[in-house]
Amino acid sequence: MQIFSLFAVFLTIFLFGMTVMRIGLSAASKQKLQTWLLKYTNTTWKSFLAGILITAIMQSSSAVMVIVIGLVAVGIMSFRQSIGIILGANIGTTVTTEIITLEISQLILPFLIIGVVLILLPKTWTFCLGSTLFGLGCMFVAMNGFETLSDPITDLKSVKNFLNITDEHLWLSLGLGTTMTAVIQSSTATTAIIMPLMNENILTLTSGIAILLGANVGTCVTALIACIGTSKEAKLVAFAHVWINIIGVVLFLPFLSGFSEIVMLLTQLPDVQIAHASVLFNVISSLLLLPFAGMLASWIARVHGYRVVS
Repeated sequence: MQIFSLFAVFLTIFLFGMTVMRIGLSAASKQKLQTWLLKYTNTTWKSFLAGILITAIMQSSSAVMVIVIGLVAVGIMSFRQSIGIILGANIGTTVTTEIITLEISQLILPFLIIGVVLILLPKTWTFCLGSTLFGLGCMFVAMNGFETLSDPITDLKSVKNFLNITDEHLWLSLGLGTTMTAVIQSSTATTAIIMPLMNENILTLTSGIAILLGANVGTCVTALIACIGTSKEAKLVAFAHVWINIIGVVLFLPFLSGFSEIVMLLTQLPDVQIAHASVLFNVISSLLLLPFAGMLASWIARVHGYRVVS
C-alpha cells in the first residue's frame, strides 16, 4: 500500500505539473486560441496545422477537443472543419512525450524555484514563463519518482505476472493502455508511467507500443464526456475523435513487430523509443487519413444516423 500510495502521489504531481505548464503556455495566447481556430480552419490542411500548433501550445489534445466541441455546439464551427483539427491534435500532443525524455534532472530545483518566483511577479509574461518552468519541474520530479518506484512495484509477484502476460498478449496491453488513460484522463501520463518500465526492460518495446496505442483510444473519454448535453453535430466531433484513433490503431496493429524494429533503429534508449513511437504513430496515421477527411466525416455521420453534415 505504501508503494501504491507513493505512485498515486507522483501521478498527481505529474498531472498537476502538466496542468500548470499548459496554463503557462496558453495564458499569453488565451484570447487568440479561439480566433486561430476560427480563422485557420476554412480548409482541411489549415485545420490540420492549426490542430498541431494549438495542441502543442496547450499540451493537451483533450483540452483542444473540449474547445472544438464547444465551438461546434454553438454553431461557430462545422463538424467537417473539426476533422482536420482532430488529426492535428493527435500530433501536437506528442510534444510533451518528447520533452519528458530529456535528461535535465539537475535543472529540476532551479526550474521549481525560478518558476515560483516568476509566478509571483505581477507581469503576464513572467506568469507564463514561471508556470511553464514550474510545471516542467513538477513533471520531472514525478518522472524521477516513477523511475524509483519501478523496481519495487514490479517486484510484486502479481504485477510481474501481469506484465509478463501483456508481453505475450498484445490485446491485453492495448486494453491496459485504454483503461489507464480513461481513468487518469491523460495519454501523456500513461506514457510517462510505462517509460521507467521500458528502461528497466520489464516491458518489451512491442508491448509498450501496444499500451501506447490503447492510450490513444482511452484519451477519447474526455471528449465523450464533454459532448453530453450538446448538439447532434457536437456529439459527432467526439465520435470522430474515437473513430479516428480506433482506425489508426487497427491500421498499425498488424505491423506492430515491424514498426517496433523501425523504432529501435532510431535510438537505443527505451524511453526515447516509446516517445518516438508515439510521434511516428500519430504522424503516419494522421497523414494517411487527412486526404480522406471529407469522406471520413460523411461516413461517421452516416454511422451515427445523421444524413447531413455541413
